Amino acid sequence: MPDSTPYQEFSKMLGAPDSKVLPRIIEKIADETELKILMLAFPPATVSEFSEKTGIPREEVQGMVKNLFHKGLLFSSKKEGEPRYYRVKSVPQFHDSSILWPEATKEFHALWKEYTDKEWADFGKVIDAFLQKPAVRVIPVGATIESKAKVLALDDVREIVKQARKLAVTPCTCRVVDGKCGKPVEVCIQVNRAADYALERGTGRGITQEEALHILHSAEKEGLIHVVDNRQKVDHIICNCCRDCCILQRLPNPHKFLDPSRFQAFISTEECIGCQACLDRCMFGAIRMEGDEPKARVVAERCVGCGVCTITCPTEAIAMKEVRPPEVIPE
Repeated sequence: MPDSTPYQEFSKMLGAPDSKVLPRIIEKIADETELKILMLAFPPATVSEFSEKTGIPREEVQGMVKNLFHKGLLFSSKKEGEPRYYRVKSVPQFHDSSILWPEATKEFHALWKEYTDKEWADFGKVIDAFLQKPAVRVIPVGATIESKAKVLALDDVREIVKQARKLAVTPCTCRVVDGKCGKPVEVCIQVNRAADYALERGTGRGITQEEALHILHSAEKEGLIHVVDNRQKVDHIICNCCRDCCILQRLPNPHKFLDPSRFQAFISTEECIGCQACLDRCMFGAIRMEGDEPKARVVAERCVGCGVCTITCPTEAIAMKEVRPPEVIPE
């Protein structure tokens, strides 16, 4: 058996040791000298430490580190003293950061499309095996919510925007690579630290609260669902996901990766006119038509509580109701 290449070794570090496509993606974005830096960048290290360990002159390492940060392969930590740099750690993180590399070519994006089509589902099985809780969660759209408790800030995407220190917007990485849905691309709202990163790296543009709220409103009209990190404090990103391009939809068990909101859609059979507008909007197959005079019904176990079905209901027959109390979500 031939020795593995540095690109295969780095693919293994990302959690995909058997991937045939990922090493080709890595080869397009980093050369073997840059990979030496990346393989040393966990735990985080300084430019001086990289230089000492590799024997590469400090000035040359400084240039490589800057380039790797720009490409989305290195991240920086600037808590105290000289900045420390750490490498991308997983396939999902590498997917989201590298696709927004400003100099990425169509060929590079095509390789990511090949990976998501051929290998992402298998990687999803790996995620299923060790994931203790969903990595991301749904936040319902700005529709009327019937709740026994006050809607918390962490359940309100508009309140998250209003409380943000800094905001930016970047293209949706899934639609950059795929785009078959035809939905808007520049819709991923970066919040606070994520906004700082996008602006420093040059992969996003700064936006006001008003612009962010407009993006959210437009996304809801398009039937996109709001998804954030599964943490109490949203300090990263508000994704606006579609059914066709989103890599979540390609996982064997999307519900294990995606935590539903605390709310669920309920449909009044008296108000429902059977127009099926909600049927077309639901990307999780959580609405069915039943009865002699077909009426919409929610399949509770499939509903993620996104609320996009409420937006276009002509008779306002759908309401979002609280089905579980607030949880203690990690900071």
